[in-house]
Amino acid sequence: MRIRTLLIVANIGLAAIAVQVAIAQNDWPSYGRDPGAQRYSPLTQINPGNVSTLVQAWKYETRPPSIAKAQQASKTTPLMVNNVVFFVTPFQSLVAVEPETGKTIWKFDHQHAARASRGIAYWPGNRNAPPTIFFGTEDGFLIGVNARTGKLVPGFAKEGELDLKPGMKGPGLESAPYGLNGAPAIYKNLVFTGTHLQDNGSYGGRGDVRAWDAATGKLVWTFHTVPQPGEVGHETWLDDGWKNRSGVNVWSTFTVDTETGTLLMPIGGPSDDRYGGDRPGANLFGNSLVAVDAMTGKMKWYLQTTHHDLWDTDLPPQPTLIDVVKDGKRIPALIQTAKTGLVFILDRRTGKAIFGLEERPVPKGDVPGEWYSPTQPFPLKPPPLARMTWNRDEITKFTPEQQKYCEELFKNAQNDGPYAPVRMTDTVVFPGPDGGFNWGGGSYDPKLGYFFINSHDRGGVQKMVAQVPAKERPTKIGGAGDSSQMPFIRRNAGAITNPATGWPCQSPPWGELFAINVNTGDVAWRIPFGRVESLEKIGVMNTGSYNIGGPIATASGLLFIGATDDQRFHAYESKTGKLLWETKLPADAFANPITYLGRDGKQYILIAAQETMIAFRLP
Repeated sequence: MRIRTLLIVANIGLAAIAVQVAIAQNDWPSYGRDPGAQRYSPLTQINPGNVSTLVQAWKYETRPPSIAKAQQASKTTPLMVNNVVFFVTPFQSLVAVEPETGKTIWKFDHQHAARASRGIAYWPGNRNAPPTIFFGTEDGFLIGVNARTGKLVPGFAKEGELDLKPGMKGPGLESAPYGLNGAPAIYKNLVFTGTHLQDNGSYGGRGDVRAWDAATGKLVWTFHTVPQPGEVGHETWLDDGWKNRSGVNVWSTFTVDTETGTLLMPIGGPSDDRYGGDRPGANLFGNSLVAVDAMTGKMKWYLQTTHHDLWDTDLPPQPTLIDVVKDGKRIPALIQTAKTGLVFILDRRTGKAIFGLEERPVPKGDVPGEWYSPTQPFPLKPPPLARMTWNRDEITKFTPEQQKYCEELFKNAQNDGPYAPVRMTDTVVFPGPDGGFNWGGGSYDPKLGYFFINSHDRGGVQKMVAQVPAKERPTKIGGAGDSSQMPFIRRNAGAITNPATGWPCQSPPWGELFAINVNTGDVAWRIPFGRVESLEKIGVMNTGSYNIGGPIATASGLLFIGATDDQRFHAYESKTGKLLWETKLPADAFANPITYLGRDGKQYILIAAQETMIAFRLP
């Protein structure tokens, strides 16, 4: 009898595990689908043979009827957990809907400042707390909502709302911007938060990363992204440049290596992000990927991808966990991409580059009192996947008027190649402010061993301008977010675009989609991504275009991505990059899609097209 009972209990346990596995396969439970951010779904119902027949299943308009202001951008990645789809809107709401119909289950409204939040986090709860949806607000709150009821979780912080700002601003900086619009991350009973801070002005809110008890909201640990005296990296901030320093923040989101309990933190650059005369030195942990113990916050390793940032070369994409097979051995690895267009393939145990990394000399600028790093790190493989320079023979010549405008622009601006610092005269800057890669990030197909990511080339002409009599180094910079008292600030002299046509002056492609073979570091395929309809009318095709947002991959061999500024949603064949399906949306889909299986047995693809959530399925 006892043996029979044990067998029954064991079978029930195995059945429960099987149900959980099935749910996990059908759902999209976290920002990158899995904690390692592969954005890879095992679903195969939609495949290369039938994807061209996709139809709209449902749509959800997020704008309340009472609001009449201009269109609001949405960059949110929804979640699908236990037969419920969750997403935040640009209108101060968190919504739960039926995954097959888009019908509202519940809606939670809040009174905090809202912006284009990029995502949310789901925590399954424990014996003391219910399943919870966490999301951030632009005025610095982390909010916990009961995933079943749509009500605030009273046991979390103060009646479900955690004010993240206390202790994060120094004296006199109380009005400094401090928000959270990236998706929080979850590991066991912890929820991790970064920050959204100002880019202009040196002083402001702190970019520290923190871990909170997901049930109570109590602080568990803090990692100082600007090292304090006695901490590793403090010596890279010369002349007290670390004091009250803003920026150096995770403004996108994190990745968790659940096998080793490691939190991976892609940290952005210091503020001010274009002038660093008041912060000489390499400035750790600015522009760094930092690995810490997820339960304690203790650092394991770091890699700084840009020393002493003067270009706003943040690391907005999530790191993606992958496996690399090299010399017959499997290496637990990750991919970190950056605004520079560089791709770092690292051993995730050590942070070392698998295909090599070298420091290369870079140009020095002419801004009085500025500190310039003599070198910058470059991976040996893959090559840079975004434009870092511009030559005369790369001027666009679609029409005589276009050629004339662009040649005049080129003649009056200087370009010194990769990491060219902005000078006191007009300087061509590539990549531009949005970088080559941005927060959309990439996806990974473990069957192919391919990593997919999209980039764009939107450069600019900039120069540094003196505001006060130049000194060797300023003694004081303005208050929070204030650049009015800085000795030098960056001015935009214009885009590298003909305003009469909107066409860039550098030769296309202006946007690309890539597949990288992670086992070799080589580019498996690359294609122009996006279209410019005004050029297509005169017979110029395959230019690519501006794009922001990222792809997802499925086990059936498909790649789904919106991202382009031509209002289109696309499906590509993962192995070749062949376009298999495309549809016009009501607005640009500057967001990451998800896919899931509904209770009706249908596979759905869901994406935010600005204010509208749109789902597709097979007929």
